[in-house]
Amino acid sequence: MAFWVAGRGVIVRLLVERVGLRVIAEEAHFTLLGGDARRGKLTLFDAPGPRAVGPLAEVVLSVPDLAGAVARCGSDVIEVGEGITIRFVPGVSGDVVDLAGVVLRASDPVATASAYEVFGFERVAEARVEVAGAFVEFVVGDAAIPERPLLNHLAVLVDSAQEQADVARSLGIEVESMVDAANTIAAFLTGPGGVRIEYVEHKPTFALT
Repeated sequence: MAFWVAGRGVIVRLLVERVGLRVIAEEAHFTLLGGDARRGKLTLFDAPGPRAVGPLAEVVLSVPDLAGAVARCGSDVIEVGEGITIRFVPGVSGDVVDLAGVVLRASDPVATASAYEVFGFERVAEARVEVAGAFVEFVVGDAAIPERPLLNHLAVLVDSAQEQADVARSLGIEVESMVDAANTIAAFLTGPGGVRIEYVEHKPTFALT
């Protein structure tokens, strides 16, 4: 998943030093962090501040050493800056930090979960869906997309971004854009409540370490 932030450097340092993520890639305008390049990752994009949290409630990370994470951060919940709140849960991905899921606000959590099923997410509870090994949980709250949102997009790893785009169009869902990058191909859709969803495909050249 990705965020728009005004103070990228400060947040990156906290995520590395206290949360336990590592920098996978760093460019002029963004930083990609994760425990492993082929697992769940967080991307921070530069943007003018201040940013508004909008529908984003919290990011949930699974950690291999929950007690150690709590000791470093003082709690199992940490605010890393600009409204990004992270909650730690026991790890299920071996010895690396991984993205377990995200909690989003919704005016009607149950209806929103139903709407996500159209986008390929599996309903696993009344107000919770899963995709590619991570969950999205919905809680009651103000879900309006602000003028300067903190949340850039959710990301889903797929075998074919083009196939996802074709399926979306067949269902009458608008494909916002297709992005052919050096190591990935991505289809961006506007999901329920205006939350952007990226379906990203790794090219054979994908080799982030």
